Amino acid sequence: MTAGLVVLLCSQSGCGIYSIDSFFNNTDLAPANIAQDFTNRIKDYYQQNSSLRVTQENGELQLEGTVSEYRLSPIAPQGSVPGATAATATNIAALTRLTIAVKVSYVDSTEPKNSFKDKTFSFYSDFDNNLVLTTSLQEELQKKIFDQILIDIFNATVANW
Repeated sequence: MTAGLVVLLCSQSGCGIYSIDSFFNNTDLAPANIAQDFTNRIKDYYQQNSSLRVTQENGELQLEGTVSEYRLSPIAPQGSVPGATAATATNIAALTRLTIAVKVSYVDSTEPKNSFKDKTFSFYSDFDNNLVLTTSLQEELQKKIFDQILIDIFNATVANW
């Protein structure tokens, strides 16, 4: 693991050092800043939803990973383009789905049985196919998707503390 944000986590079971390393983008289609955005969001999420405070020590609990999937898929078939003949008919979708997946490795040196490697967390959001995927729409969808992925990662790592 590379040097990352290290935070102190105090809970009902006691205190421990927690580190979150920078996540990396391992996709072709995702925005260039997606990994940095996810890293910032996960750090904020852990600080806001637990008793975390920043420190510069190695963590007893370590979290790292990559954004492993960023995919747009047509869904909800609508039919053919109006006015098209059988020879020129083109099927169109009413919705497009943005799916994002994050592969995470978690090490719990105090309770090794809680650790996992390369566990994938994913979620999606659909948008009307008539909309252009602008930066603002992309950010809105990405936020919604990240919100669910962060909950899932948090629950899989420290929710049982």
